This record gives sequence, structure tokens and C-alpha cells, in this order.
Amino acid sequence: MWLPLHTLCLRSRTGCRGSVVAALLQCPRHRHANVSPFSHSAGRSAQACKALLYRTHGDPSRVVQLEDVDIPPVGAKDVLVKVLAAPVNPSDMNMIQGTYAILPDLPAVGGNEGVAQVIEVGSQVKSLKAGDWVIPKDAGLGTWRTEAVLAEDDVISLPNDIPLLSAATLGVNPCTAFRMLSDFEDLKPGSDSVIQNAANSGVGQAVIQIAAARGINTINVIRDRPEFTQLSDRLMAMGASHVIKEETLRRPEIKELFKTCPKPKLALNGVGGKSATELLRHLQVGGSMVTYGGMSKQPVTVPVSALIFKDVKVRGFWVTQWKRDHSHDGRVFRTMLDELCSLIQQGKLTAPACTEVGLQEYRKALDTAMQPFTSTKQVLIM
Repeated sequence: MWLPLHTLCLRSRTGCRGSVVAALLQCPRHRHANVSPFSHSAGRSAQACKALLYRTHGDPSRVVQLEDVDIPPVGAKDVLVKVLAAPVNPSDMNMIQGTYAILPDLPAVGGNEGVAQVIEVGSQVKSLKAGDWVIPKDAGLGTWRTEAVLAEDDVISLPNDIPLLSAATLGVNPCTAFRMLSDFEDLKPGSDSVIQNAANSGVGQAVIQIAAARGINTINVIRDRPEFTQLSDRLMAMGASHVIKEETLRRPEIKELFKTCPKPKLALNGVGGKSATELLRHLQVGGSMVTYGGMSKQPVTVPVSALIFKDVKVRGFWVTQWKRDHSHDGRVFRTMLDELCSLIQQGKLTAPACTEVGLQEYRKALDTAMQPFTSTKQVLIM
């Protein structure tokens, strides 16, 4: 049985960020707070749930354990939820490894994304009812568990008629894709294009589909691999305008592509290193490159000529920070989710290829998620 936690706070490099269930924790609640909500009173006989806990940072397949965790009582402004499905994302792995920008105090429950169903609501809860589907508003809730008590303000509802896997994977990658396509350049249907590396990633697939729904051309770069043709066909079926190998960016044939497709106004970089530099070289004058990931673990090198002669803009994006910056006005997040759910309901936005894994088989999911060239997202089914 899990030992009582008197204080459990999600910390950034500047310290404590508060609690989801503030009444149960001693850490003061801040406006942009969000953490794994686990604490219980000494001597209390509590209902328990199953959770994937880690007590130290390290290799996820070694430090994560399936344990019983006490569920605190439902407060007046809290909801009891049953977690339905939760994906395994790179940021989850980084958090467990201790390398992410925000880290929970230990022990902590893994997982930052997922969908849950409301089972019980507190006496003062107004926006939710039993049966509603909800997802976290921010990182750090600890979604790899069967049940949880969460503050009403820390979750947001979704329609429960969309596919389960679409709901479980909606809060991070599609939101990242949506914001990057919306916030950095004014992209006009039919006349503008976007180039991206890591096009087969969760973000990349969402970019392809959202851009296609808006009439925006996409040039999608992926690493060469034995199943390149099958992967290319799959991305084209999603709505990709072009799918090319990394090597093509450095070859003369790229000039042929730009005879029929406008040079990109926006580049989306999830890799870094040489791949990012090549994206920059093909941006049109005044275009923007937005970096949201660094899978190569190599720095982004910007050619001096791109800055001087093309006046390119080099930006970064982190969806967690965007959510916190806009937490004072829930309407912006609500509007984005409504648009994304509408695309899902219309069949224009589907979940990435997923492998469903039972919670008891979590080690298999973690091991697979750490492998290179992983073509499917691991999703824990509770």
C-alpha cells in the first residue's frame, strides 16, 4: 500500500506549482497550478485504485511499478473519475527520466494525457455531471491509473460520442498542431504551404489532417526506412500533399517539387540538428520555423544567410506553457477543443496509429515506446 503523502507538488525549475486537490495538500494553490493529486489523511480507511508509480527518476521500464494507491474523499469542488485510456508520450518518458522542464515531487504517478469518465461530483460542481468524459487541462495529473479525485477546474469535458482513442490522445499532439498552424503565420488556403519533419509523429499526423481540412499544402519529411513506401502511402491517405525522405531536402529534386508547390511559409521542427537546418533553407523569405521537439537531441543551427537575406523567424512552442498562459480565459481552450472535436466527428481528424495495452502489461508499453522507429502510439487501457 502506498505511504501517505503530506505534500505532493509539481515543480518547475522555480519550485512548487500547487495542488489539484488543495484542501488535502499543504502546498499552497497557485492560479496556474497542476500536480498529481494524491494524498490521504492518516488513519483513514480509503478506497484504492491501481496506479503506475515511480519513486525515483531513471529508466521508465525499471523505476515504474504498478501499485495500490488510496483515493482521497471527493471534496465539494472535486470529481471522482474512472480513467478509460491514457497514452504513453515522449514527455511522459522524459518526466520519469528526470529530464523534462517540469517534474513532480516523488513518488509520482506517470502520464500527462488521457480521457476519463466522471463517476461522482462534489456538491458545488457546476460544469460536470456523472457520465461526462473529461481530459486534463494541464500536465501533471498522473493519468496512468484506474481512478482519481480531481478538482473540477483541472479538467475539461469532451463529447463522449467521439472514438475513445481520439479522446485519449487529443490534449497534447492535436492541440500542439492546431496552435502552430494558427499562431505563427497567416496561412491562406490553396496558396500557402507548410514543411515539417517528424511527419509520422503524433503531432505530424495531426498537422497533416488539420492543414488538409484548411486547404493548406504540406511537405512532409520522414527518415528513410524499410517500410517507407507504406508509411508514405498512409500519410498521403491522411491528406499529405507531399511525403519525402530527409535526404531529398539536400538533393536537386527538391527544386522540382517547388515548381508545383509554393515554398513553405511555415516550418515545423520536432527533430533538431541537421534536419532543422534543412527546413530553414527551404523557407520562403520572412517565413517562420517553430521548434516543438528535439528527437535527435542535437541543437538547432541557423545559417547566417537565412537570417540576413531571408529574415526568417526562429520560434519555439510548448503546449503546456500555452495552456498556462491562457488558463485565465477558458474560452480559448474550449473553442480549440470544439474545433478539433468537430473535425473528429466529420472524419477529418483521426487518432494516430495506436496499440492498446492493458494496464497490467505496462512494461511492454513502456519498452515499446522507448524504441526507435516506433510506428504506433502505446495507449494504456484501464
